[in-house]
Amino acid sequence: MANILHKIKAYLYDNTLTKDNPNDFIARTASERSLSVQQICEAAASRGGADVSASAMEHATELFLKEMAYQLCDGFSVNTGYFTASTTIRGVFDSPSETFNKDKHSIIFQFNKGEKLRAEISNIEVDILGVAEASAVILQVTDMKSGSVNDLLTPGRNLKIVGSKIKIMGDNPTRGVYFINTATQERTMVEALDIVTNNPSELMVVIPALPSGTYNLEVVTQFTQGALLKEPRTATLDKVLTVM
Repeated sequence: MANILHKIKAYLYDNTLTKDNPNDFIARTASERSLSVQQICEAAASRGGADVSASAMEHATELFLKEMAYQLCDGFSVNTGYFTASTTIRGVFDSPSETFNKDKHSIIFQFNKGEKLRAEISNIEVDILGVAEASAVILQVTDMKSGSVNDLLTPGRNLKIVGSKIKIMGDNPTRGVYFINTATQERTMVEALDIVTNNPSELMVVIPALPSGTYNLEVVTQFTQGALLKEPRTATLDKVLTVM
């Protein structure tokens, strides 16, 4: 029997990603927060897993990540043992002589688990906490221009948002779809006319003219089954989205 070293807690949500079984569920990790490089290095030092100080480990990690990004931008693939990374060009070239066009083609970075991380899966126990409370949830977003899932944003193009109870309804002025800049916390609201599709399990919106940076996505609505909620509730995507 595998030696269980870790435990992940998860809730079940209605599966709106596929239509073959209307009564099935998907599990979503009950993640408390996202850890920074600094926090991971401090944890490694405090529990005895590192033989250097947290600050030295953080400095070395930042140097490694910066150089890794540089090499990826030159087209090299990376294999750390824990994950692999590569650079991919998206889009169709209509002839052998066609050149790269940023309006038609895009560059994305792909990350996949490596052998060392894959070996840790057998050491994880999953604790299903039951069906989540009937609240709004965002399960997945797709940038329709690049095709990337839970990753890139293309301003001026469509973003498909899949979830549960995310239909924009109510008379509260805060209702709507928001992109929050992670650095400045500036909130950019999608104009009502730019909400192309507005269903309980799917929204399609036009991404505003966001500057380069990273963003959190929020859906604020009073929608529920039956009567509207008195106060709006917020669903937040648990992934950070990037405008290149």
